Amino acid sequence: MKITSKELRQKWLSFYESKGHLDIGAVSLIGDGSTGVMFNVAGMQPLMPYLLGAPHPSGKKRLCNVQGCVRTVDIESVGDASHFTFFEMMGNWSLGDYFKKEKTAWTFELLTEVFGLDKDKLCSTVFEGNESAPRDEETAGLLAALGIRPEHIFYLPKSDNWWELEGTVGTPCGPDNEWFYPIDPAAEASVFPDDYVEIGNDVYMQYRKTETGYEPLEHKNVDTGFGLDRMLLFLNGLHDGYKTDLFSGAIAKLEALTGRAYDAEEGVRRAMRIIADHTRTTVMLIGDVNGILPSNTGAGYILRRLMRRAIRYCRQLGIEPASSMRAVAEVFIDEVYGEAYPLLIEKKAYILEEIGKEAARFETMLEKGMTEFEKCVNGIARKNTFMKEKDPAFVPETCIGGKQAFRLYDTYGFPLELTEEMAAERGLSVDRAGFDAAFKEHQEKSRGDVHAGEAKGGLESHSQMATRYHTATHLLNAALKQVLSPDCNQKGSNINDERMRFDFNFERAMTPEEIKAVEALVNEKIAEDIPVVYREMSLDEARAEHFVGVFDSQYGDVVKTYSIGDFSKEMCGGPHVARTGELGHFKIVKEQSSSAGVRRIKAVLE
Repeated sequence: MKITSKELRQKWLSFYESKGHLDIGAVSLIGDGSTGVMFNVAGMQPLMPYLLGAPHPSGKKRLCNVQGCVRTVDIESVGDASHFTFFEMMGNWSLGDYFKKEKTAWTFELLTEVFGLDKDKLCSTVFEGNESAPRDEETAGLLAALGIRPEHIFYLPKSDNWWELEGTVGTPCGPDNEWFYPIDPAAEASVFPDDYVEIGNDVYMQYRKTETGYEPLEHKNVDTGFGLDRMLLFLNGLHDGYKTDLFSGAIAKLEALTGRAYDAEEGVRRAMRIIADHTRTTVMLIGDVNGILPSNTGAGYILRRLMRRAIRYCRQLGIEPASSMRAVAEVFIDEVYGEAYPLLIEKKAYILEEIGKEAARFETMLEKGMTEFEKCVNGIARKNTFMKEKDPAFVPETCIGGKQAFRLYDTYGFPLELTEEMAAERGLSVDRAGFDAAFKEHQEKSRGDVHAGEAKGGLESHSQMATRYHTATHLLNAALKQVLSPDCNQKGSNINDERMRFDFNFERAMTPEEIKAVEALVNEKIAEDIPVVYREMSLDEARAEHFVGVFDSQYGDVVKTYSIGDFSKEMCGGPHVARTGELGHFKIVKEQSSSAGVRRIKAVLE
């Protein structure tokens, strides 16, 4: 059966709507913190409260949707025919309503009548039982009654047929029923599981995970998950996920840009897959309702890592990264996902602009960074050759030092994982422990020991969060000077782990436009991921180099200075992050009067 991604998405929703389900639409890709994960990695995660018994806001007990997900644990595997970082899960749920009898019948109907699969070729697996939960004879009996051949029903252990969020106590879980079909339906005989592909599963959430085991849920739930990307591949008889219509337009664009065929050679194919996948995920994360930008922490770090990996492979194919990634992004927005995710259309200009900014930032450092990387590799090779000539028993070194890897990160913006990937391509590893030690040493130097008589920056603590806020005051101070007046100066601050308060001299309330301009300027400098450079110098030298002294009378003859590019130069004794990209998104929540001629800004980092 040949089917497009848009048709598949609609068939799924229409089928379950005909069974009384409400299409609840997709929610943010970004985890809200309640499930302990950075991104939503399963369609059911946003529904966790309702699966545990809370009533759904719609009042409905039958729900369905197609939910975008991001999984980043195997980024290095992207480049083969089947791994993606963004994917969509087609789901439907029963919140204490129907259970196994109805669900097995509906999945069977969907697969055989809507998608036209042969019931005699369908295989299914069920939970074999263990000391915590019984064998799932009920589901096996229902499958047999529907016409699944007995020899096509397999009992498998918990590792195969039990669903739960690993490491999370209090979440719903239970046995699942997985559906399989031959990879080659035309083959006369197939051996399970070697010749079969999993096409989806129905999870029967009838337990809650506890510290010591499981307890029955008061209301039994159903959670169905079928991967749209995988189902599309299978229904179209393809074996390469990058040949479905989800990727075909992006691949065609890359072929036109490079003048090379996707199937010409494995190296070209792998590079195009990486660029296409990582650009797709970039579009979805920046264009999300809670859209993020590349940074050096949290979800923003993952986004930066994806984008910089794609940039490197653009260069490998000989195409200009910024324009090429924007061209591929346009295909995903205009041709593939704009209809299902209309916010992408609204944010299109913004998405393309941010892709261009990140590519430009990395491009300025990449050439020098690659030179530095080659020095590391060549240095190891020279040492190995020299030592081998002196001592035939010498064991060659195969590891790039942690300090060298940190220099690539700190000076040239190479995510550690990018250095590790490039090293692996040369048969080398990276001293991760040494990198961590170098990173920690740098943080300690950046923070400094606050001496008596030096400004402490108004910090109530020296936690990492407070350190981020303190660094943000430098950016805010510089932004106020640019947007309002060069005569604006800090008059005080108070910082804790939750917010920053910043006082400055100004005679009137800021306009909404001025507030937005200050926010935008600070976030622009955060997005540029500028190194925060620490130096000690005499007070006279600091003044000669135009460093701003917020509390001049409190400084001694030798002062600590922190510069953020050409944007901010301050004398300061407080703690600071290594790069502005670590700060997150800056937002002003209130601007008000503090005293005569002094205004107060309260702001947060998100």
